[in-house]
Amino acid sequence: MPTSQPRRTIGTRGDRFAVLDPATGEVFDEAPDQQPDELDAVVDRARDAWRSWRAEPAARTTALLAAADAVETAGADLAQLLTREQGKPLVESYAEIARTAARLRYFAELLPGPQLITDGRPLHSEIRWRPLGPVAAIVPWNFPLQLASAKFAPALAAGNTVVLKPSPFTPLATRLLGSVISTALPEDVLTIVTGREPLGARLASHPGICHVTFTGSIPTGRAVAEGAAASLARVTLELGGNDAAILLEDVEVEGIADRLFWAAFRNCGQVCMAVKRVYAPARLYSQVVEALAERAKTAVVGAGLDPGSQLGPVNNPRQLARVEHYTAQALADGARAVAGGYRPDRPGYFFAPTILTDVPSNSAVVTEEQFGPLLPVLPYRSLDEAVEAANDTGFGLGGSVWGTDLDRAEAVADRLECGTAWINHHAELSLAQPFAGIKNSGVGVAGGPWGLYGNLRPFVVHRPKEA
Repeated sequence: MPTSQPRRTIGTRGDRFAVLDPATGEVFDEAPDQQPDELDAVVDRARDAWRSWRAEPAARTTALLAAADAVETAGADLAQLLTREQGKPLVESYAEIARTAARLRYFAELLPGPQLITDGRPLHSEIRWRPLGPVAAIVPWNFPLQLASAKFAPALAAGNTVVLKPSPFTPLATRLLGSVISTALPEDVLTIVTGREPLGARLASHPGICHVTFTGSIPTGRAVAEGAAASLARVTLELGGNDAAILLEDVEVEGIADRLFWAAFRNCGQVCMAVKRVYAPARLYSQVVEALAERAKTAVVGAGLDPGSQLGPVNNPRQLARVEHYTAQALADGARAVAGGYRPDRPGYFFAPTILTDVPSNSAVVTEEQFGPLLPVLPYRSLDEAVEAANDTGFGLGGSVWGTDLDRAEAVADRLECGTAWINHHAELSLAQPFAGIKNSGVGVAGGPWGLYGNLRPFVVHRPKEA
């Protein structure tokens, strides 16, 4: 597999769009604005590259391991650029890059093997696994590199090629990641395309794409599924969450308050599986609110490149407006902001970390995904009431239960209607586990062997057994 050819430049017409620094709100760079009609050539080249890429599993492993090394070598440059365009603290950007390299290594060595069917018939029946072809990966702005690798690492390991489109809010670090990885991969095995809509819609509906994997909002996910249906392409959709955390009567509030706070506010709350609602027993309600409010008031908010910053800005003006809307609506509904609830008087897309109390259960900040530094805390009088409220949502991504009696906490967690439940922590995932939501949180499975096999199709061969 040759790896030394000159790389083609994507978006050759000279069209470009501005990329903003969320810590200042100002333009700091530009990215190519590729047009939808350019995708035909991109997908054609991805299909041509697929023919050789799929044929050599050992070479794929070597290439992906080399790609992981290249990512780590470029870690400082990637982290600086990621923080500049996304806003998160630099330490979180470094963690995202480490996760990207680790995922490449994990899938590089996760090779699909043949499986024998033993059903008593006088046949030797074997399942073999074949790649699908070109895969479209469409990635949001909250974890641009980590979520990109969650899509391209298993797809490439399975023998597919990938056309990856990042969010127009965070295209630069992804383009740099593509350049870094391209030193280890054959040409056109992984192609990064950047641009504004309708580029993503055209990619999702392109007849040459065999699998569309998308992370984003429910309305866009439905549109992606409709577009992919025209060519009967496989779809994997991760469409967000409204995760609940249930605190039990025996919880040690001060012992879990730090973990609970950061499970809600890491990456400025812009995490699909962040804690977005807290249910506390009435007896402990005031103590829980006070503990979370104290942490919100003392969290250091600032530009991600500032070493002391713990929370950066919201990524973009649209999302900031969404956070402001949910806060204003909750306050109009009768809620109180015991911490935050306002935009600081400074440039950029900052919003003070906000704890809301006395929130009506039907307020939009409870029933919908706010996706920002905003957390409602609600009291409950019976555990059945708390579980029913936690499950009373159209989402089903994750949830958690917090308490001292682990057996009891696990029994409560088993009642949650979601894809992943945690006990005394939240939003921690192993590379080896499946990640999937129910209800409106998505379709399909990512992560672990399930993520690999989601990029493969079974091919069965029957032959008579030897006499």
